[in-house]
Amino acid sequence: MTAQPHTAHIIVVEDDKGKRELLLRKNKYSIGRGKKIDIVIQSPFVSRHHATIMRIFDEDGYAHYHIVDGDGKSPSANGILVNGHKVNNLQLKTGDKVVFGPQVSITYYQSTRDIFATLSPDDPFDITLIDPAMMGTEFEI
Repeated sequence: MTAQPHTAHIIVVEDDKGKRELLLRKNKYSIGRGKKIDIVIQSPFVSRHHATIMRIFDEDGYAHYHIVDGDGKSPSANGILVNGHKVNNLQLKTGDKVVFGPQVSITYYQSTRDIFATLSPDDPFDITLIDPAMMGTEFEI
């Protein structure tokens, strides 16, 4: 049985509404306070379309998420800070904290674990345990 690696990409959003965790599954997410935004941030310090997160695959087929200031065409009004440094575009690494304004941020996490394939239904070593209490009383002694 071989293990297959599984990677989960998660962001923790902290804004005026509190803290929430989101699992990233799509190729692209818009972040901001606008109505047609994928990840809505509740804060007057955040632009309508403050940043974009995009999934990019490397040459080995592994997914990485990048954050871009603004919508990719024009930057946001206040910019973004990743780990205290102003950036325009950056590949996110686990633990990176992206600050949009006072007390408004997202933290990115990448979690990898192995998934083992399940056994086929005709596995000769598959056994079923039967509880004696499940047996009927139809036996003669």
